[in-house]
Order: sequence, then C-alpha cells, then structure tokens
Amino acid sequence: MTSGEIGKRETQTAATPTAAHADAITLPEAMTGRASPAKAAVGDKPVFAYIASLPQPQRGIAEAVDALAAKTLPGLRRSVKWGMSYYGVGDGWCFSCGGFARHVKLMFVNGAALEPVPPVTPVGMGRSTRGVELESMDDIDERQIAAWMKQVASVPGVGGSKR
Repeated sequence: MTSGEIGKRETQTAATPTAAHADAITLPEAMTGRASPAKAAVGDKPVFAYIASLPQPQRGIAEAVDALAAKTLPGLRRSVKWGMSYYGVGDGWCFSCGGFARHVKLMFVNGAALEPVPPVTPVGMGRSTRGVELESMDDIDERQIAAWMKQVASVPGVGGSKR
C-alpha cells in the first residue's frame, strides 16, 4: 500500500455500532466516540495496559505501531493522555495512537510539515496535526510510518523544546 492510500478515508467521529454489531463485541467507551476510561499516566505500563484493553483487530494494530515506534526511535517515552497512547522523544510528545470502532488512528503532532503529508486531518486535534486511519494490519506501511516517526521526532513536540 502506498502512503497516498494509507488512511484515504475522511476523518469522522466513530459512531456507536449497530445493534447487531454491538451484540458481537463490547467496545471500550473510547471506541464509541466518548471519553476513554483510560486514566492519564506516564510510562510504558499504562500504555501497554491501554493497548491490551483494545479488542482485535485494533489491539494488534496498536501493538504493531508501538513496536515500530520502539524500534524506530531511541529514547522513546510513552504516556496515556486523553484516552490514547502518546509517544515522545526528549521533552515533547510527537504522535498519538488510539483505538476506535473501525480503526486505529495514528496522529502526528506537526504532521502538516511531514513529507509526504499524512492524508487524514483529525477533528479537534489542532490545525497542524495529520495522520492515518489503520483498519487492518495490511494498512501498516512500516517504511512510511517509520519515516514519519523519525521526521516528527526531529522537530519540537507538544510542550517540547527544539531537539
């Protein structure tokens, strides 16, 4: 899959599943478009617990993104903020990864400055945030996502200073 095909869909608020779909699985509140029950906490353990709380396929996608971040960025820091996992290097936060009803949203702070610019503009995450929506493991373009991770980690993150 090319970077242009990743997350081609327009961003939309995750809708509550249909009654038939709701019987099949119970989604954590964060995945229905409401505030996540995940508590804000800094460190690997809360992020791993958040990821473990996701149903499949979102869990597998989030685990793959987390593993790619750990492999790509030396000195990676993790945190749970606003019901999603956040990743940073140095003293700022660079990107977030959160599970929703039909996808995992991977959003890059200052993403509008990345090359190529990730295709999804999220609602309510800042004017310069861009990212991708990953519906399956097949949507993960490791080479492109790792390149975006490296690029975004080289500029100031939220609350961070120049690195």
